[in-house]
Amino acid sequence: MDGSTLAWLAAVILPVTGALCLMARQWNLMTVGEEWAAARGASPQKLLLTGYLAGSVLTAAVTAVTGPIGFVGLVVPHALRLKLGSDHRLLMPASFLMGAAFLTICDTVARSLLSMEIPVSVVTALVGGPIFIALLRSKRRSLWL
Repeated sequence: MDGSTLAWLAAVILPVTGALCLMARQWNLMTVGEEWAAARGASPQKLLLTGYLAGSVLTAAVTAVTGPIGFVGLVVPHALRLKLGSDHRLLMPASFLMGAAFLTICDTVARSLLSMEIPVSVVTALVGGPIFIALLRSKRRSLWL
């Protein structure tokens, strides 16, 4: 990745993630319900629209630069939610950092595992797939108990 691509990506990602982190309190209110959040001063429709737009912009920016990387955005936040709880003030920054760390590790493995470089999406799928299945199974068991 050259400097101009990195600058473009940072110019998109940093303000959007910063805005999402500043909205963490409102996201916490939404976990109880839209009516309850509205009664406490949040604007559920505005918050949902902002969340959808921010998620779309972040996904588009990262996918445009890296290509499809599969399970990173799915597995990391759900695994962290099990460990940290559902407080978005902790969960959002931790998801950003752990997602980046997970992808860096997968990229390093993809570059060094074989003599030829394999796509990082293969490694994320091989690691993320079983983790995602385990998360689904544990969640299903907890729902039935």
